[in-house]
Amino acid sequence: MGVKTTDLEIFSPSSEENLQLTFVEEGVQAGFPSPAPENTILTLDLNKELIQHPAATFYARVVGNSMIDAGVNEGDILIIDRSIEPQNGHMVVCFVDGEFTLKFIRLDEKEKGIIWLIPANPDFPKIKVTPENEFMIWGVVSYTIKNRLKK
Repeated sequence: MGVKTTDLEIFSPSSEENLQLTFVEEGVQAGFPSPAPENTILTLDLNKELIQHPAATFYARVVGNSMIDAGVNEGDILIIDRSIEPQNGHMVVCFVDGEFTLKFIRLDEKEKGIIWLIPANPDFPKIKVTPENEFMIWGVVSYTIKNRLKK
């Protein structure tokens, strides 16, 4: 069960069971084709591969297109780690005045205490966050899982 916001649907990951998926260790050629490897099929647990801090990690499904020029499209899945210290330029999930949003964070070097939330789509405005705003950086996006099969 998730929480739906304006820009994201947020979910907690289930770490109660392992998710073993087939994995080809040699990789898949992105250039010229090569013969299929024999007897090299292993299993891979995406929870173990993608989640470093289970208690501080959440998933979110992207709703909207304010980050489209950063390659983040509606329907993509984000892995958000709340234990990562946000840095200038990180893609973050923020809580601003009662709503969640996904943006890049930029600290204003000229004005102390001012943070800019930067979309990756020119159709959306930058958001200036001042001490008067109710504001929290909720987590840093550690992975984006692409939805290649649009519904």
